[in-house]
Amino acid sequence: MECPRCKGVMVKDRFTDIDDDTGARGFSGWRCLTCGEILDPVISANRQGHHEPLLGRSRKKFATQLG
Repeated sequence: MECPRCKGVMVKDRFTDIDDDTGARGFSGWRCLTCGEILDPVISANRQGHHEPLLGRSRKKFATQLG
């Protein structure tokens, strides 16, 4: 699998989590060996339908343009 952030190699991994609201203590997902990006089914579902941020529209830059 290729990392969507840096195009590095992703490996399957098992992550330990503090008890969440389902009582699970861990989850499986993918971790990038280069940048550390973590993907699992929940993260992927949350990213569906969200658009990438527009480049060049940071708050700092916008605030300086206003005043």
